[in-house]
Amino acid sequence: MTDHTLNIDGMTCASCVARVEKALRKVPGVQAASVNLATEQAQVSAEAGTDAQLLLAAIQRAGYEASVVQPDADVLAAPVRRAHDEGWKVALAAALSIPLMVPMLGDLLGRHWMWPAWVQALLAAPVQFWLGARFYKAGWSALKAGAGNMDLLVAIGTTAAFGLSLALWWQASSGSAGQMPHLYFESAAVVITLVMLGKWLESRAKRQTLAALESLRRLRPETARVRRHGVEAEVPLSAVRVGSELVVRPGERLPTDGVIIEGRSHLDESLITGESLPVAREVGQTVTGGALNVEGLIVVRTTAVGAETQLARIVRLVESAQAQKAPIQQLVDKVSAVFVPAVIVIAVITGLAWWVLAGDGVAATLHAVSVLVIACPCALGLATPATLMVGTGMAARHGILVRDAQALETLRAVRIVAFDKTGTLTQGRPRLTALASLSGTPEGDAQLLHWAAALQSGNGHPLARAVIEAARAAASPGVSAAPTAVVQGLQRVAGRGVEGRVDGRLLRLGSQRWLSECGLDAGSLAAQAAQAAASGQTVSWMFEPGNGGQPTPRLLGLLTFGDEPKPGAAQAMATLRAKGLRVVMISGDNAGAANAMARLLGIDEVRAEVLPGDKARVVGELKASLLPGEAVAMVGDGVNDAPALAAADVGLAIAGEGGGTDVAVETAGLTLLRGDPQTVVEAWELSWAVRRKLHQNLFWAFAYNVVGIPLAAMGWLSPMVAGAAMALSSVSVVTNALMLRRWRPSRAA
Repeated sequence: MTDHTLNIDGMTCASCVARVEKALRKVPGVQAASVNLATEQAQVSAEAGTDAQLLLAAIQRAGYEASVVQPDADVLAAPVRRAHDEGWKVALAAALSIPLMVPMLGDLLGRHWMWPAWVQALLAAPVQFWLGARFYKAGWSALKAGAGNMDLLVAIGTTAAFGLSLALWWQASSGSAGQMPHLYFESAAVVITLVMLGKWLESRAKRQTLAALESLRRLRPETARVRRHGVEAEVPLSAVRVGSELVVRPGERLPTDGVIIEGRSHLDESLITGESLPVAREVGQTVTGGALNVEGLIVVRTTAVGAETQLARIVRLVESAQAQKAPIQQLVDKVSAVFVPAVIVIAVITGLAWWVLAGDGVAATLHAVSVLVIACPCALGLATPATLMVGTGMAARHGILVRDAQALETLRAVRIVAFDKTGTLTQGRPRLTALASLSGTPEGDAQLLHWAAALQSGNGHPLARAVIEAARAAASPGVSAAPTAVVQGLQRVAGRGVEGRVDGRLLRLGSQRWLSECGLDAGSLAAQAAQAAASGQTVSWMFEPGNGGQPTPRLLGLLTFGDEPKPGAAQAMATLRAKGLRVVMISGDNAGAANAMARLLGIDEVRAEVLPGDKARVVGELKASLLPGEAVAMVGDGVNDAPALAAADVGLAIAGEGGGTDVAVETAGLTLLRGDPQTVVEAWELSWAVRRKLHQNLFWAFAYNVVGIPLAAMGWLSPMVAGAAMALSSVSVVTNALMLRRWRPSRAA
């Protein structure tokens, strides 16, 4: 399968969206096509080898222009704006239309002013046939494609008003006597002007929905200060390569991702992770391109450039999420597919009814025109995508990356939130708190640490890092420590531990479960292990499994590890429970450590000693306990929790420093750039805010038509009032979506 992204020019309403999707799906090899009116883009999934030119040709036959977005394009570069700012055309149309409205103002003052018919025609004709030519062109393209759109409705309605005026003028001119009747040139001109004004305001408002994305793009500087052989030189960012040493002074933004090799500072990462306070960074720590260096001078060795940087991946995720459709949009698409034909039928029925029942052909024509003009599918097409664009942008600004738009919508239905423990609710940086060899001697303890460090060499697990750090500390001057040994046949056993041959002995370091499976018990170390577990510490056991020269299994000692809860974890759990959500901890740790941490955080339900492969099963059990329509969310670090993240209705991956960012992006619908569990609360609150806006916008989009069309058919709306209402509908929907930019998390309110 190959994915194509296409820019589409010329769409005006939801009917256009339906027509483009229909045209794309007819192309051989296309499996799926989704078109977004707000972003003016199409996402197409096709069989490998499908020529993109076939897709472009299909869109052109449907009456639109299109271009292919290159997959290797620089997502952080400012997008090329297609020159469509028709403000001057709106101003010119208004200048020609306003004089036509002067007689209406005179009527309000009791004066009967009227321009000569030729003056009215001279003012209205340029608006109708020059400035309004786009409506004829787009409407004709729709007719050729066997469909209809907003442009067709406007073209038919205004042409009817203009033609009626010509007919009345000719009738009065050829008659023997009588006063010139009221003409309706102003209705045609003003309707076109109002529709153009509405589309212009709408396009300006739509650009504001991309504000969050543009602010992310602006984080990347255009140049970098590279240090080569002790000499600094400012070069274009495109010249920076992986391994380059970059000098970043206070007040400057980091050009790329990297690792600090000199200096220390505080970095403002608020626009990337949503973290409000500057974060301390020093030698050896990773940093993200786009972060602001607040105080000290630092030197960074580049680890990623261009499209591989975290900032570029964030922008790609936000763009992808904004291009998606919410599930509720499917209802709108079905309505839009029959909307324009239905409106034309209603307009014809209205005209015939007034003509037959009232015997007034002029009134029949005007009321039919009002029906055509007020029926605008623009608002229907913009209601959900505009809201999602603003919502995903706001999420990104608060450190929440939306990979799947449906996940953001589904999150509001969550009733159970399951959390992994290590790295999610805890700091993920445990330290070795104690070790005890079975011999109980200092030499035996040193030997135990020596073996453990060998088995954990090269392992990125938090407990492994704690062992390595303890071994390094023990090797400090004045402290005796065995040198690190070479390990042979090293292998990791998921959910149990590591095994390898050290100094000719086959050793295992792992969980209580693994110890029991080998037929061993804690023996004299049982009391110490129980005390450590009861206090929330993790216990690992060192033992020989009983082969390779050792006929029977033998316990060698234990190591205990302590990890602190994250500062905001307890408050986050309390907030979720206060909102009526059920909070569950799923951990591979022993029951004592898991329950102790749960008591500390205020979590009532714990599933302990769960293997990574079994976490998905536990998530399935939680889903089975819910009512239809309710959902389960899983929060994990995105590495060993990947199956559970995928199994949950909504997966939220903590992608903090050292976390599994790549796996999180691939498996979770939402990625939380901050390690703070409070971000889960923020995501849940934002989901509700987005849902409310979706419902509001869809209500107003349908309400304009449900109320407006009957009023126009009954003759209570003139064509000009109908045109104003139609223009207002799409503008109000986008403006209401923009109100979502005022959303703030409850703790920041």
